[in-house]
Amino acid sequence: MGKTSEPKIKFFDGEDFTCVTFQPDLSKFKMEKLDKDIVALLTRRAYDVAGSCRGVKVLLNGKKLPITGFRSYVDLYVKDKVDETGVALKVVNETVNDRWEIGLTLSEKGFQQIGFVNCIATTKGGRHVDYVVDQIVSKLIEVVKKKNKAGVTVKPFQVKNHIWVFVNALIENPTFDSQTKENMTLQTKSFGSKCLLSDKFVRAATNCGIVESILNWVKFKAQTQLNKKCSSVKYSKIKGIPKLDDANDAGGKHSAECTLILTEGDSAKSLAVSGLGVIGRDRYGVFPLRGKILNVREATHKQIMENAEINNIIKIVGLQYKKSYEDPESLKSLRYGRIMIMTDQDQDGSHIKGLLINFFHHNWPSLLKHTFLEEFITPIVKVNKNKQQFAFYSIPEFDEWKKNTENFKTWHIKYYKGLGTSTSKEAKEYFADMEKHRITFRYSGAEDDAAITLAFSKKKTDDRKEWLTNFMEDRRQRRMHGLPEQYLYGTQARHLSYNDFINKELILFSNSDNERSIPSLVDGLKPGQRKVLFTCMKRNDKREVKVAQLAGSVAEMSAYHHGEQALMMTIVNLAQNFVGSNNVNILQPLGQFGTRINGGKDAASPRYIFTMLSPLAKLLFPSGDSNLLKFLYDDNQKVEPEWYIPIIPLVLVNGAEGIGTGWACKLPNYDPREIVNNIYRMLKHQDPLPMLPRYKNFKGMIHELGQNQYLVSGEVLVIDRNTIEITELPVRTWTQAYKESVLEPMLQGTDKTPALINDYKEYHTDTTVKFVVRMSEEKLAQAELVGLHKVFKLQSSLTCNSMVLFDHMGCLKRYDSVQDILREFFELRLQYYKLRKDWLLGSLGAEAAKLSNQARFVLEKIEGKVSIENKSKRELIRMLAQKGFESDPVVAWSKSQEKIQAQEEEAARDGNESDGSVDSGSSSGPNYNYILNMPLWCLSKEKVEELLKQRDHKRSELNDLDKKHPDDLWKEDLAVFIEELDKVEQQEREEQSLGKGIKMVKGKVGKPKAKKLNLEETQPSPFGRRVEPPTLAIRSDAAKKVMKKKKSDADPSVKMEFDEEGLAVEGGTAENSVVKPKTPRVRKEKKEPGTPRVRKAPGPRGTPAKKVKKRNPWSEDESKSDSDVEECQPIIPRETKSQRASGNDITSITVVTATRLPMKREEMPSNLYHL
Repeated sequence: MGKTSEPKIKFFDGEDFTCVTFQPDLSKFKMEKLDKDIVALLTRRAYDVAGSCRGVKVLLNGKKLPITGFRSYVDLYVKDKVDETGVALKVVNETVNDRWEIGLTLSEKGFQQIGFVNCIATTKGGRHVDYVVDQIVSKLIEVVKKKNKAGVTVKPFQVKNHIWVFVNALIENPTFDSQTKENMTLQTKSFGSKCLLSDKFVRAATNCGIVESILNWVKFKAQTQLNKKCSSVKYSKIKGIPKLDDANDAGGKHSAECTLILTEGDSAKSLAVSGLGVIGRDRYGVFPLRGKILNVREATHKQIMENAEINNIIKIVGLQYKKSYEDPESLKSLRYGRIMIMTDQDQDGSHIKGLLINFFHHNWPSLLKHTFLEEFITPIVKVNKNKQQFAFYSIPEFDEWKKNTENFKTWHIKYYKGLGTSTSKEAKEYFADMEKHRITFRYSGAEDDAAITLAFSKKKTDDRKEWLTNFMEDRRQRRMHGLPEQYLYGTQARHLSYNDFINKELILFSNSDNERSIPSLVDGLKPGQRKVLFTCMKRNDKREVKVAQLAGSVAEMSAYHHGEQALMMTIVNLAQNFVGSNNVNILQPLGQFGTRINGGKDAASPRYIFTMLSPLAKLLFPSGDSNLLKFLYDDNQKVEPEWYIPIIPLVLVNGAEGIGTGWACKLPNYDPREIVNNIYRMLKHQDPLPMLPRYKNFKGMIHELGQNQYLVSGEVLVIDRNTIEITELPVRTWTQAYKESVLEPMLQGTDKTPALINDYKEYHTDTTVKFVVRMSEEKLAQAELVGLHKVFKLQSSLTCNSMVLFDHMGCLKRYDSVQDILREFFELRLQYYKLRKDWLLGSLGAEAAKLSNQARFVLEKIEGKVSIENKSKRELIRMLAQKGFESDPVVAWSKSQEKIQAQEEEAARDGNESDGSVDSGSSSGPNYNYILNMPLWCLSKEKVEELLKQRDHKRSELNDLDKKHPDDLWKEDLAVFIEELDKVEQQEREEQSLGKGIKMVKGKVGKPKAKKLNLEETQPSPFGRRVEPPTLAIRSDAAKKVMKKKKSDADPSVKMEFDEEGLAVEGGTAENSVVKPKTPRVRKEKKEPGTPRVRKAPGPRGTPAKKVKKRNPWSEDESKSDSDVEECQPIIPRETKSQRASGNDITSITVVTATRLPMKREEMPSNLYHL
């Protein structure tokens, strides 16, 4: 280049272009030819230019390179590369605008980047790469945190280590830290453009394998952290574990022969220690569990790390995470060679066994293949007579013995509800006969693994439903055909498979869990609530009683076996009557039982509040039905019935909510008057009318969106241009929670959202709501455009897709509509009215016959037709029988009913010798005591007239009843109930208005005086403009969801689980009370840069939305991107053959522009194209 010559100018009429030709002087570089490294470098630069320069074609040695853009350039890097699962790497690409193009894929070698600035390869990255990577990491880390069940803290640099990013950027006047231009150092604010990644790119980035790789790394890290808690050294003595009684040989050369006994609580440990006095302490250790251990299959890493009980078990046994114990020799590394589980024989004890099995199966499945786990069983019933004694380890086994034993009631029967019932002497007897009480678990193959996973995996919810449904149907068929129930622990049982344990024992707990959590369709009560009602009816208190005292009576009278605190909360819930609780409370709230301010959590201590049966409860559950109910027996004690039979379906009146095993129930409240009207219609053989949910004293509105879908709206008024008034909140959005979670953030503002309101005042009471909110005129106008109900979170959704209840046969059943529940209740209730009429006819007939016989005897005695003087009792009985007097009709009828009832309840009664046999009604002769024991003054004129009146009245009552249809009895009960309901609600309104209108103030002399309050400040303003709740858009969205669900239902490959969306949306906090409908996406028109986004929403009265210049500060739409390209560019197929240049075959690199560059040559930065 040191020698130049005059240019030769030729004529050219084509487009302007510049051609630079360069031929290296090899002698200057002391080279004879280009070596392989130089050729490879120039080849790489040719590919770099082809990939980073838009609109150009690049030729290498006269051949066009197969690069059609940045995306195809990126494909050259990931071609033939796979992730750890063997799947080809996925590339996510986006052309953000005319200056930024991004590619992203998974990296398995730490963070990698390929970056270009104005077509310069920045091999060390720079701020342009950091700018893009920071955005990607911030988005991905949010997704990882949601999916990170392990609970390990994930930091941004850890997410970055799984990213391989490609950046091609055009930046104005970039700066570098060296002449090699490997690291771009220009500040982000000086780039001259922005690169804002679209939501579509972020969604694709979360599905390209990066998130899965991070989660796998998190899981590995969690296992590593857990292993740090496990010692790889086997210690003979361990310290720091309270309540552990370690075996003397544990951790020594005989450790494989040692057994660790895990007991259910300290009392069970004491029993085990007593038994060890027989077999010794060298090979047996004891450790008490504090209750049910964690389900580790669904627990987070943090939960496991912080669970002291699990960590103690691992430390005691000497287990190590991630270690396989397939080889029997590996068991010698443990401190104990066996685990013996010693729990109560009830369902909760079975659940503890199952959780321990699940713990070992999830972490060390190989241990189950050895005889590592076993259980110690104790009797649940013992019977003895003279010197004979039998022990039974399951109730079905005991029932079978009763059927096969004559006069079993002559035996002494003792029930053992828990290990604490056994004495120390009995403990020694158990351990002395260890082989009889030891049941070893044996692994039988894949069916055992499937059974354990079915019982404890969250993914098996649908399968668990089917599992429990089949069990209930099988039990129902067995009871119908008189077949005995299956049981595991017979006298000869010595071993047990995991599959049998899950399907025959643990399933009893799962079913019991559902029975305790899901109410009955018949009375709408759960067992705990039913026990409270039974006790209150049995006590029949005329005066109020403390809640704490009533709880003690319930535990005593109904054999309640759980915690008293839960029982007291059950009593409190039955008495609550604030908005969102009960429509009809069956107990009276005599004290502070909670208010809508805190959703009942502000109830006073059970020691300070009183209650008693509500007058409505006695009308809902008529005493005439008690003789028709099937009462249960527990601990040989007659307790509550299987279910009560109210006159209206209480499950609809007060709603229902509960989560069991595999099933959940969710039902809103309905108006008792609407239910009564529908019953009247059904008695006329008409179909019931549809009903909307209704909550007592709720002043808002409930709209139907679709089948079993409703929208609950509060009330808001516009007072003036700066003031609104909130006078009602959605159901179960409590006043205090709403103030703290909605109004306070609006008043204070956050880092991202400025304050929306200027001030608010509170004028609500314990029963009403009133917030007066002040805000600027501009923000109020914008809020009305969006919708005041949406802005102030005054709407919540309510779904009824989980209407699961126990039917009258004790089986779980899912109902499609409220009308189905009402129809099934109607048929059962009508049948019981027929039974009640028959029972009353028999009772009244017996009483009428008794009075008739007494009146006849008195009259005949007065007339001298009967003589009883100086005759023996036998002669008198013979005389009365000859004259046709009946044996005591009431006694005879009662004994016949008792005999029928005893036969029906014989299967349910467990029996005891103290009960005696049921009197069959047989005697030596007829019973005329009701006549012969009449006092002498019954012969007086007044008594004779009174007796005749009683006889005639009873006959008239019997005739009137006989003429009535069962429908008439039901109508009478309903009429009395509605009348009493009106009185009770009127009294409540008067008490509320009295409390609001008067307060006590001190007079001049110090004597309290009543002073009227200004009620207007607590009532809605009469001058405000009511805002109608928006429903059209939400209803349209709900209809689309229904259509989408129907399409998915039509696909047999998709398993649909019942929708529990209402459980989360309607809950008690204000955060989850707002409805967030998904509006259909509409293609947006291109806007000029800087144009603000405005959320369009219908006005409060259907007025069209207006455009505003400022973005709504409460708008939830933050997906706006500066990218002009909404979709990613089409993916260019990869080349099937690699294009490589040989060492000395490179002759030229030609770059030809296909389109005119965006700026003139002299306007370009000097380093725009750098080769």
